[in-house]
Amino acid sequence: MAEQLSLYSAERDSQSMSVSATFDENRLEGQPRQQQYGFRPHSDLATAILRAQEHLFSIQKPEGYWVGELMVDSTLVSDMLAYHYWDGKVDPAWQRKAVHQIFSMQLQDGGWNIYYGGPSEVNATIKAYLALKLAGVPVTDWRMLRAREVALNLGGIPRMNTFSKLYLALLGLFPWEYLPTIPCEVLLLGKWFHVNFWDMSNWSRAMLVPLAIINHFKPTRPPKNGVTIDELYPQGFHERDLALAPDPDRLSWRNFFLWLDRLHKFAEWFAESGIHPFRRRALRKAEQWMLERFEGSDGLAAIFPAMLNSLIALKALGYPDDHPQVVRAALELKKLQHETKDSVRIEPCFSPVWDSAIVAICLQESGIPADHPALRKCGDWLVNREIRIRGDWQHKNPAKVEPSGWVFEFNNQWNPDVDDTAMVLLALRKIPTRDPQKRDECFRRALNWMMTFQCKDGGWASFDKDCTKNILEKVPFADHNAMLDPECADITARILELLGYEGWKTDHPQVKEALEFIRTHQEADGSWYGRWGVNYIYGTWQVLRGLRALGIDMNQPWLLKARDWLESVQHEDGGWGERCNTYDDPVFKGQGPSTASQSAWAIMGLCAFDDPNRPSLQRGIDYLVRTQNPDGSWTEPETTGTGFPRVYYLKYDIYRNSWPLLAMATYRNILRKTAGRNGEVNSHTLPAAHPSATTTASSAGGPA
Repeated sequence: MAEQLSLYSAERDSQSMSVSATFDENRLEGQPRQQQYGFRPHSDLATAILRAQEHLFSIQKPEGYWVGELMVDSTLVSDMLAYHYWDGKVDPAWQRKAVHQIFSMQLQDGGWNIYYGGPSEVNATIKAYLALKLAGVPVTDWRMLRAREVALNLGGIPRMNTFSKLYLALLGLFPWEYLPTIPCEVLLLGKWFHVNFWDMSNWSRAMLVPLAIINHFKPTRPPKNGVTIDELYPQGFHERDLALAPDPDRLSWRNFFLWLDRLHKFAEWFAESGIHPFRRRALRKAEQWMLERFEGSDGLAAIFPAMLNSLIALKALGYPDDHPQVVRAALELKKLQHETKDSVRIEPCFSPVWDSAIVAICLQESGIPADHPALRKCGDWLVNREIRIRGDWQHKNPAKVEPSGWVFEFNNQWNPDVDDTAMVLLALRKIPTRDPQKRDECFRRALNWMMTFQCKDGGWASFDKDCTKNILEKVPFADHNAMLDPECADITARILELLGYEGWKTDHPQVKEALEFIRTHQEADGSWYGRWGVNYIYGTWQVLRGLRALGIDMNQPWLLKARDWLESVQHEDGGWGERCNTYDDPVFKGQGPSTASQSAWAIMGLCAFDDPNRPSLQRGIDYLVRTQNPDGSWTEPETTGTGFPRVYYLKYDIYRNSWPLLAMATYRNILRKTAGRNGEVNSHTLPAAHPSATTTASSAGGPA
């Protein structure tokens, strides 16, 4: 790899000089000088692409994959510190690092937020306050005084969500009687019941099963140091503040479920007395379900909340600390932690499959030949990650199809998802792996598998098919905004992009249904909501790119409206940015500091219209070129990934360095295509490909 990078650097320098000497920027379309828009000579674009390629090559893992850190708010460290006090085993050195990390994320007003640049949030603030107090930080510390004031102004403990209150209950800091019951018996409900266990989203199932076990045993362990947080109850332990508020309309599903919760609590008394008719069977089923899903996974569902809940559940069930399952669960949690000399960060999960697929696509489209050793190695790694078992998806999708698919993480065999599968297939299309036949069979199998997940309304969701029963959002413990897995425009459009490259036609029944879904979900201003990226810039880009790949006429009014919306939210600096508050109120659409990743999305959306000389597009490219760091990376503190809207957000560290490369490459491709069509500039006078490249992508929207 070192030799490759040295060769790239040397050839890049000579190539940039060659391009600079031969390129005449005034020959394109007779446009005014592009510098008036801040656009730099195309030799700068070539250099930026080469630097970005080299940076990505330099961070590839020896096994062939890429993985960037998933950065989140302070709550994971706070939860972990609280867990150690519940468990009674606190490492002073680790605690010191955790305290430093939590304080480093405190806002000036004294609270903690859930995304970069966002306001203080009640759950994050109280969790941080509790963790710091458990660790021995005196309440008279000025930082604690400010945190307490913010927490009370936000409504205090009564305004926390159910899952946060449950962690407090484990420490004896919130009364169990005011927590919504999570009954184990929900696992006994078959598909014959209108609303059953499998109607919940994939991630909610993984979180709720161990929580149902915890809810039964209620393993309260007050901290040995006697810490309480009574000061964060604005009105004390009064029922009007602790009980869940009913719906003002007497006849509503929420009020029905609140009444049902009271019935569950009455049944809990019988369970505690050992005479609940179904509890013992339900507990066994919950334990079995959890243990089964440990296998082939890096912890339960390979995500932090489910992994921590399962560890607590095992201990509540009576598993000793030295039991292999307990040791294993604790080890998987430990793997998520990044300890430095002074602090500790915790990732919610790892993202190697997702990151690797994205980087492979970026490198291919930017001119790296498909048979490049780094791409071939990545392709082999991805093919070997295909999942061949019938996982939990079969309960909502019983189609007779060969099991296939990929997951987000390293190992999570029960939960392959549509979004990762689509991205991997986009990456594998042109990589000649060590075993081409295996790759081709894998590709065909996964494509067939993915197509069976199309939902009734024509769209695709992430994990399950038709997981959209809104009644579940009225359940008292559903205040984490993640009970459902609805279809979304961004995933649907990504699948259309893949189908377009594979030659599917717009008159294919499944494509027609998907296009209708896209049309009906367009916002009045022309944009699309982005479920898995922040937010309307993400959704709009992916739709435009997907439709361009299908060969749709991009000059239709409804698509031009989307283009105009993207241009309307471009910033003065030429970039684009949008913050997570758009999920709270769409009035904030397109508002927020410019970022490399969101600017790249917008640029690719505009590239779908095949006009490289559009001023907005040139200004966007200039923004990426001039904000690139000398090492080929970009700096991006903002949060641009979405976990659960309004509740949990993600900062994909690899986004800032991968998407800009794809945007610049996409722009260069349409620049070449336009110049070639007009017969004005030959291939030698356009921005160069990587020195090792012998082929380039031929489609403006992506790989040919």
